[in-house]
Amino acid sequence: MIVTLIVICEVGFWVLLAAGLATRYLLRMPRAGLALLLCEPLLEVLLLVVTAIDLKNGADPSWKHGLAALYIGYTVGHGHRTVKWLDGHAAHRFGGGPPPVKPPRYGMARARHEGRVWMGTVTAAAVASGLLLLAAWYVGPDGNTDSLKSWMFVAWRTAGIHGLIALSYAIWPKKGAEPAPAPQQKDSALPARDPEHVPDLLVRHPRKDEEQV
Repeated sequence: MIVTLIVICEVGFWVLLAAGLATRYLLRMPRAGLALLLCEPLLEVLLLVVTAIDLKNGADPSWKHGLAALYIGYTVGHGHRTVKWLDGHAAHRFGGGPPPVKPPRYGMARARHEGRVWMGTVTAAAVASGLLLLAAWYVGPDGNTDSLKSWMFVAWRTAGIHGLIALSYAIWPKKGAEPAPAPQQKDSALPARDPEHVPDLLVRHPRKDEEQV
């Protein structure tokens, strides 16, 4: 049931996102579109409540509950950035807005961008860990919570790997292609010759015998 609900929430996330953007820009109803976009967190709340009820009814903690916690954490850490990115493209494509600003590709600007994305992964791991700790506390010491704790390790291992990738952009900044040097202009034509300024070598000087005549 939990896995099915996760799939439903994932599909519902994209359905609500598409409906919200279409209502906002195609139907020209910005308030209604914003209301649909604000319904996105309700899916995570629904998943959290169903997971808690499942544990309360005596279900053994398993990988399904851990996966639900990771899904909620990912949505909290990266959902807002995903919605903002798609909203910018929809505003440009259908609302006549300016083209969305592309993330930097080179240098330390790219490293800072990767660092901000990594902070979203850290937030996701922290939220998932908090939910898993609450689930373990809810089950109590008598229940088997090893599977929940293993998902905490998965969350922070993912954040650690992502952190190393983001750090690599700061240690080895990605360099862009160097601009090609401007071609040097060659003087293909000789300057125009002024007839009043003729070189002395070209001027015919009279001979001595001609001067005596």
